[in-house]
Amino acid sequence: MTQPIEFFYDFRSPYSYLAFTQLRQMDVAVALKPMKILAVMEKVGNVPTTITCAVKGRYARADLGRWAQRYGIAFNPSDMRANDGEACSRAVLSAATPQEAEDITMALYQAIWSEGKTLANSADVVAALSARGIEASGIAARIDSPEVVAKLEANTDEAAERGVFGSPTIFVGEAMFFGNDRLDFVREELSRLEDAA
Repeated sequence: MTQPIEFFYDFRSPYSYLAFTQLRQMDVAVALKPMKILAVMEKVGNVPTTITCAVKGRYARADLGRWAQRYGIAFNPSDMRANDGEACSRAVLSAATPQEAEDITMALYQAIWSEGKTLANSADVVAALSARGIEASGIAARIDSPEVVAKLEANTDEAAERGVFGSPTIFVGEAMFFGNDRLDFVREELSRLEDAA
């Protein structure tokens, strides 16, 4: 498959981490679009019920464990609220190449959701990247720049304008798919487009 897809995601979303691990295994170009999911939700009138509803939160923890086991991923989360998801997103947007952006995304997701590390600010994010062997001096120089902050705002605005209401959201062309559990539909749409080409 060669049809590119767009991946809108937030580092506070463990389901986005799960989905990203699977997207990396598909033969498809992935345009990474980190966003501020709480801002998107506010713009479109959604509510983060997994956070606000204790019963749903408990269920989600069990569900995440099941998915992580299915995918063969260690699941050892840090405190989601203590992490600076925006700094993580800005690190991705500071990358010099798409491959570097992908490597940064995986490193930060693993730190937060598999290794139990708290990334509370830009310095923590840069340190986590360095610890994973990613050359982080350029990231450190750009992560808090006005240009990168503006890119994150633009991704957030674009997400809301295109009907995104949660993370992860995947676009295959104009077809939108929400959630880690919709990857079979993503694969089917990719196949359909390949067959039509």
